[in-house]
Formats: sequence, C-alpha cells, structure tokens
Amino acid sequence: MNQETERPVNPGALKVEQELSLIRDAIAMVASGGAPRVILAGLRLGEGLLQPARRMALEAGVRIVPLWSADDAGADIAVERIAE
Repeated sequence: MNQETERPVNPGALKVEQELSLIRDAIAMVASGGAPRVILAGLRLGEGLLQPARRMALEAGVRIVPLWSADDAGADIAVERIAE
C-alpha cells in the first residue's frame, strides 16, 4: 500500500505568499500601464511586506507608497507610476 505523507501547512507562510501574490499582480498592472495606481487595502501583513514590495516595484519601474492607518493597525499599500 502506497501512502503519501502530507506536510502540515504553515498558515503564516501561506498568508505571506497570498499577500505577496496580490502585490506582484498590482505591480504588474501598474507597470504595464493597466492602471496609474492600485491600492491594496486590508492586507494583514502590509507593514511587514513593505521591503520586499519595494524591491519588486523598483525592478518593475514603479513605486510603493505605504498608507498608514490612524490607529497604528499597519499599512495598506499603494502601487504608483513614478512621475516622469
């Protein structure tokens, strides 16, 4: 009998990858000219993902702007074209 063992899913790692995927898609949309600005709101890890998001944006020729909340709950993220 062939039994495959399933690895436990790390919910924290899954959430990071999901939010990074949203950021990648927003960066691609702005970089391709599909939108001048995209706001990603409600990210649970927004503040913690700012540095990797900035690196990805820089490579694509756009920028990341953190949108800080008044209650210190973290940051939403805006992806914008860089003014020429």
